[in-house]
Amino acid sequence: MRPRHGVTDDDDDGHYDGHYDGDYDGDALRAVARGRFRCVCFQLLHGRVAAEPKGPAGGGAVGAGRAARSSPETPTRVRIMTGTIAGVEIPDTAAAAEATGFLRETTDPLIFHHSRRVFLFASLHARNLGLRPDPELLYVAAMFHDTGLSRPFSEKEQRFELDGADHARAFLLDRGFSERAAEVVWTAIALHTTPGIPGRMGPETAATNFGVLTDAVGWGLDGLDDAQVDEIVGVHPRGEFKKEFLQAFLEGLKDRPDTTYGTVNADILEHFLPEFRRTTMVERITQAPWPS
Repeated sequence: MRPRHGVTDDDDDGHYDGHYDGDYDGDALRAVARGRFRCVCFQLLHGRVAAEPKGPAGGGAVGAGRAARSSPETPTRVRIMTGTIAGVEIPDTAAAAEATGFLRETTDPLIFHHSRRVFLFASLHARNLGLRPDPELLYVAAMFHDTGLSRPFSEKEQRFELDGADHARAFLLDRGFSERAAEVVWTAIALHTTPGIPGRMGPETAATNFGVLTDAVGWGLDGLDDAQVDEIVGVHPRGEFKKEFLQAFLEGLKDRPDTTYGTVNADILEHFLPEFRRTTMVERITQAPWPS
């Protein structure tokens, strides 16, 4: 496996070149990290921010089981990034545009680039494996899959995967998608870190997991076309992904260590926090309130 590297093209031809050009607000992003941006997140998530479309927001009949609805507008200051990357078409729908805008407004470039790469890798794996996920639902799953790291869904402490899944479900239902479509995305996000199971489930769940595994640990990378991988990483560069992604996980998990029981997330706390000690299944059985 040869190393991947991001190549950006800083030109003025009107195309997206793999770098950001002004939509990020450093103070706002720091407020997200400190948990003081929740009101804006809620408004964006539920479509309550005045909109100013800045690109093509398509309609169409994409989306499994989606009910008829009016097309919501695109959130303010969002550049809709559609088109084709590495042979994968980015869904050109209002929901996809809003999901893009929501992530750009409420997270940092690390999570944004990662989420877009997850969708692209997921789509390539699905194509190679003969899976046929709904592109719009797969896109929403990819864009929301790590939102729970920085934004709890409610006051109830739970796994970050469930927070992200709950955010995505609310997002879809608020926009007229069916319960079935929302459940498909919820499942894909809730199981995206679970080993072994997602690949045996529906195409959206399987593809999301495959995309996450490829971007995080390089799973299946040798089976992808080198030119396509280079194009993806050129548009959405990795930068110092390994270091920064682990730090983002640590920040998102350190204040809720009990939610990492039985998950790969415990590995991160065990590595970075000397005081953390995971509870094992052996301990739970031997210490159970049964006489034998």
